[in-house]
Amino acid sequence: MYTLHIANRNYSSWSLRPWLLLRMLDIPFAERMVPFHDAAAWQNFRAHCPAGLVPTLEDEGLLVWESLAIVEYLAEHHPGVWPQDREARAWARSAAAEMHAGFGQLRSRCSMNCGVRVRLHAMPAGLQRDLARISTLWSEGLARFGGPFLAGNRFSAVDAFYAPVAFRLQGYGLVLADPEADAYGQRLLQLAPMRDWYEQALAEDFREPAHEASLADAGEVLQDLRVPERTGG
Repeated sequence: MYTLHIANRNYSSWSLRPWLLLRMLDIPFAERMVPFHDAAAWQNFRAHCPAGLVPTLEDEGLLVWESLAIVEYLAEHHPGVWPQDREARAWARSAAAEMHAGFGQLRSRCSMNCGVRVRLHAMPAGLQRDLARISTLWSEGLARFGGPFLAGNRFSAVDAFYAPVAFRLQGYGLVLADPEADAYGQRLLQLAPMRDWYEQALAEDFREPAHEASLADAGEVLQDLRVPERTGG
């Protein structure tokens, strides 16, 4: 059985992607959390996985890191990771790669933090362009392949790649220009594994200072739904 090493739920958008794909496709796996705020845990993980990156998928001693590589590895062994239709599959791969490499303003200004609700200090042009592109891309996929998912009637890797965007839209009170695209984001949030991820993110009792500082720079925290931070020993 696979083991998926993840960092946390509240902040780790990269960990969410393969985790959600495995859950949605009913592929059995064990989960191992490597909280990088714990220096000793991270050093122990690096001794096992020299890249020191999460998510990392382990399959009988073989290590696959980086979410896109994990998805392609899973696609070699399991149907449904990518759409069966050639046109939909090509589109889905391109859209997933665009997410993997792009949307820098959205990543930097609206880092994933499932448990908070934030009002941004400003809406710079770069962030507006990223949101407009996501709205267009989602609308295109839904219209072209019939929905309710981006590349057709089944959840696939491209949906997993954009799932963290749904948490960002919720957390920062962002609305996409196209109502169909916005509704798709809401559908992602209602998936049972997404609800599980969210509930467990709220239960994490630790904070990562760098992520919290980024959040404070981006906007005003209106609501923090997380359990209180653990203090002391």
